[in-house]
Amino acid sequence: MSELAVLNQLEAKEETKTYIIFNVGRGTYGIDVASVNTIIQMPKITRVPNAPINYKGVINLRGDIVPVMSLPGRLDAREDVMSDETRIIILDLEDLGLVGVTVDEVKEVLNISDKELYDSTPFEKEDSTLVKGVAKRGDDLISILDIKALINK
Repeated sequence: MSELAVLNQLEAKEETKTYIIFNVGRGTYGIDVASVNTIIQMPKITRVPNAPINYKGVINLRGDIVPVMSLPGRLDAREDVMSDETRIIILDLEDLGLVGVTVDEVKEVLNISDKELYDSTPFEKEDSTLVKGVAKRGDDLISILDIKALINK
């Protein structure tokens, strides 16, 4: 009986997080839902002169001016391809405030446990990668993004 109690305590310590799953190009990615403020359809984006290439501009979100970054441009080094499925994920980053990222399509919300995450690659240094880990769902691989690394690099 005591072995069962120990096993239950070990299983209880396994952390599960909820992720927003989305597509950018041919890749499937996830962002921890704790960082997400809202997801919106593509509004008018006001360009900012001399801005970095992946910086799309700013939007007016309920009276707040929110900078928007192109996630396709950041991940794939390509231009955004706008469609009816294109969305902006508004992230709430404590130190930076609200920041929007464009994605090709938002797919679903998934719970993924820590034990389901694998290292993305042994060839990159941990501080140089944008990916915290890779989750496997059926035949699909989902790259879990490190939002702070993505925004700060």
